[in-house]
Amino acid sequence: MKIRQLTFTLIIAVFLLPGCTILEEMVSFSRCEFRLGSVENITFAGINVQQVSSLSDLSTADAARLTGALATGTLPLNLTLNVDIRNPNQARASMNRLDWIMLIDDKQIVQGTSSQRVEIAPNGGISTLPLSIEADLKSALSGKTGDALINFGLNLAGAGNQPTRITLRAKPFVEVGGREISYPGYLDIENEFTSN
Repeated sequence: MKIRQLTFTLIIAVFLLPGCTILEEMVSFSRCEFRLGSVENITFAGINVQQVSSLSDLSTADAARLTGALATGTLPLNLTLNVDIRNPNQARASMNRLDWIMLIDDKQIVQGTSSQRVEIAPNGGISTLPLSIEADLKSALSGKTGDALINFGLNLAGAGNQPTRITLRAKPFVEVGGREISYPGYLDIENEFTSN
């Protein structure tokens, strides 16, 4: 993992030798730590399932709506996944874009991009990047039975809304001299702070 940090730092240095402040921010970013902070606003077929763990926890109308959605051939899942970024460095860090792939139980569900700029304060500062995620579970998990799909969608948030079953594979980008440079490879982000 240190090789990735060194490679990323060298790429940035080539583009920005004269811009020390920006270079410092980019080097700091390469040492930042990531975790999935929480999962919020989970809706499954338009039904809020944030605190639901089984079909019997739903009202009769919501259960009917959910099984009706299954019959139409789509099971839309919407949620907000909060990615925490911690900066252990003495200089501010920043990121301009994040390409991501969301996996649940090691199965790729959906991918996307966030173009929200994030700045992380130094000395242990933490910033949160909320990712709005939309997926069709029926399409992503083709071959699963209706009951398996419903149970899968209803059990996404663990205790305290921790995304225990979710992994985010992420590729951060920083802007250097008017050009976007990507972090080499993908970072696997889970529930504990890690730096890759």
